[in-house]
Amino acid sequence: MQRIEELVRRLEAPIGSEGASSLRDSSLELMRSLMELHGAGLERMMEIAFDSGAGVIIDRFAEDDLVAHLLLLYDLHPADFETRVRRALEDVRPHLRSHGGSVELLSLTNGVVRLRLQGNCHGCPSSAETLRQLIEQTIYEAAPDAQAIEVEGAVEGAGALAAASGFVQLQKTSGRS
Repeated sequence: MQRIEELVRRLEAPIGSEGASSLRDSSLELMRSLMELHGAGLERMMEIAFDSGAGVIIDRFAEDDLVAHLLLLYDLHPADFETRVRRALEDVRPHLRSHGGSVELLSLTNGVVRLRLQGNCHGCPSSAETLRQLIEQTIYEAAPDAQAIEVEGAVEGAGALAAASGFVQLQKTSGRS
């Protein structure tokens, strides 16, 4: 807290000979210090909840979109990367099944999610691109720390779920990190 107060005083002071570079450095250090303080406070709150036998509360934190993303930011989410990806795939499977498809998790390596799409839509109005976007969105919502998603799928007719070339590299399209 003392360091944060010192940095705020430096930012409030008139710009002197140190100039804008010093102001920028102080701003970044203040931001890092606040993040450390918030992270330590959130970690303590999670520990207190866990030690109090409030596992249900921790599970509810993880289920809330805003709180879950905050926990991810501070590496405090109770579910690991693989669990979050698997849950996302379970959430999207009913929609894929309704269009004659399915998805299989092949691997998770260094934040890269590798999937295989199976089946086809048999005249379904949903395109392969729509299904790809649905899978991508669902995974990135549950695991914004995913670095990329690779999708393998065989083409079976006009309404196939993936490209004929085998792999389709999906890169993050949003500002998520």
